[in-house]
Formats: sequence, structure tokens, C-alpha cells
Amino acid sequence: MQTIRVETPSAKYDVLAGSGLIESLAPRIHRLAGRLPRRIFVLTSPPIWALWGQAFEASFPEPPTILFLEPGEKHKTLASVEKLLRQIARTGGDRGSLLIAFGGGIVGDVGGFVAAIYMRGIACIQVPTTFLAQVDSSVGGKTGVNLPEGKNLVGSFHHPLAVFADTAVLGTLPDRELRAGLMESVKAGIIRDRALVRFMEEHADEILARDAGALEKTIASSIRMKAGVVNKDERETGLRMILNFGHTIGHALEQVTRYKILLHGEAVGWGMIGALYLARQRGTISNQQFDRLERLIHFYGRLPQLNLHAKRVAMATGTDKKNVGGVRRFVLPLGIGDAGVVEDVSPQELEAAVQYMLACAQPKPQKTRTK
Repeated sequence: MQTIRVETPSAKYDVLAGSGLIESLAPRIHRLAGRLPRRIFVLTSPPIWALWGQAFEASFPEPPTILFLEPGEKHKTLASVEKLLRQIARTGGDRGSLLIAFGGGIVGDVGGFVAAIYMRGIACIQVPTTFLAQVDSSVGGKTGVNLPEGKNLVGSFHHPLAVFADTAVLGTLPDRELRAGLMESVKAGIIRDRALVRFMEEHADEILARDAGALEKTIASSIRMKAGVVNKDERETGLRMILNFGHTIGHALEQVTRYKILLHGEAVGWGMIGALYLARQRGTISNQQFDRLERLIHFYGRLPQLNLHAKRVAMATGTDKKNVGGVRRFVLPLGIGDAGVVEDVSPQELEAAVQYMLACAQPKPQKTRTK
């Protein structure tokens, strides 16, 4: 079990990473808050609850109220938020209530946002069940939902009381979901933790085989990196923007494919490849570093093929939240383990990066057998 402390000007809380946390959740909440709140709401998805609901509920002396959010980005909307808010209101939710977000990144983002705005804010605990949510979206207090015009355009900062990342639940995670989540750990290494890049290169077999020690090390290192950044820049006014490495193009890919083809981590994987190409063209990384990092992304990612127009993807980056005053902000690596934000990426540079990425993502022609 590893404990990582998150400390910002507005919140201080622990992230626990290890096995067996779900079965001991209620006693941990009791110790954390001094008591169990009278009204506890659990936001989850039907598949997660079917797998882990019995173990989750067993630790509570009284059954909490279960709220369901269907899987998929198409349900990460204001309509879903309103439905959940009304369910909480109808079942007696008050300012002393606790909302537990028990699921992947979408559940965590929506649950955190619901907690942030119900009665102007109620307590929230994050219990992430996917690798991506454990290493990234559950930590840092960013919550929100999508609009048709772009991803995460409506949201709020609302830190949880704690994050419980139970590595045992990853045993039932589909391989594609695991690989998509690992893109966030690759990102963490590239932008701020050279040792994590090396660990993921040297222990790839153990990580993909879900070795408990290797997963815990990868998860804890990723969380520790993000916590360090959030501690220095809570509201994303400067340093925290580097956490969006790969997300500018990644979010654009999700938008133009209407969230139907790519998992979030897969979109980030392709986005990182586009950003790496731009960094190599600008000379912030060497050809050798580019090859090394691109190889790591493809090894863990197994990214889906794409057949899109570069101009359309490039135009979709205009709705990215980092942009201010029409200026596109872009995160680029400065070697391995360091990154910065640039504001002078030209449309031609951006389109060239997207073209390179899409060329890599093109369906490969099938080889025909000769008699």
C-alpha cells in the first residue's frame, strides 16, 4: 500500500494505492471523517456494480443509495448531471451528504461535478476502477462534462476528501482499457519522470501481465508526479498545463470521431505521437529520443487505426480549453522527463504534425498471398 499526499491552497488529502481497499472502504471513511455521513450516494456504472457491488456494499453497515451512469462519453453530459441531481434531491440529499464516485474516468468526472454543484458543494470521495482513472483523472480536483462543441468545456474544481485506488479491481479490466490507461503513465514519464519511462521500458512484461508490484509502482509513480504538479499549480494557470501533453490533438480526435472510435487513453496516445513529431521538428527532442518514445507509446498502446482528414482534426484543436484569446497552447517535451507550453505553433506546423500522426494511423494494406 502506498500513500501519496496532495496539498494545494484549497485542499489537502491522501491518495491510497494498493489492493483490498474496497472491502475496507466504510471503516476508512469513518476514520477520515470522524463518522459515516447519514446520506451516502454511490455513483457507478452497471458493469462495475455487477462486478464489484457486493464487495463494495459489504463494508457499509447501512446500504448506500446507488446511482447509475451508463458507460460511454455520450453520457458525459449536462443532461446526465441534471438527472443525477434530481435523483439526489428526491431521495433526501442535503449538505451533509457524501457522494462516492465508483468507476472509471467518466464516472469520476461526472460524480465530482455533481458533488461540486449540488447545494453549492457536498463532500466527494473518488474510488477509481480503471487504470486511467487511478493514475490521472481521479487526482487533482478537475471535474466536468462535455458539450457537442468540445470535451470538458463545462466543469469545476472540486477536490475529493480522499482517493482510494484499489489495484485488485484491475484484474477484471479488459486488456484494451488497461493499455489505454497506460498511456497516461507514459505521458507522466515523458513530461516529468525519466525514471518512470525507464521502469516502463524495463518492466513491460510484468506491467502488461498485471503483476501487482509492477502495477502499484507504475500507478504510485504516476500519481506522485501529478500530485507534485497540482501542489504547485492547483488551477492550471501555468505548470499544470503540462499534464495536457497529448491532449490537444487527443481531444480533437475524440471530438471529430464523436467519441465512438477511441478510448480516451488511445486518443491521448495518438495525440502524444503528433506532439512528439512537432517537438522533433522544433529540435526540443532528438531523433533518438523521438524513436524511443514513439516506440514506447506503440508498444503499450496498440492504438486503433484512423482514416481522417488532417485539416478537420487540426481545426478541432481550436476548442481546446488551454487556448486563450485565439492562441493555441501546445505542450511539447523538452527531452525526456521535462516539458513546456508553447504559444507560437503555426497552423502549418500543427497540420504537419497531425498529418504525420494520421499517416501512422492509416489502415495497413493486407498482403495478398501468391500461389
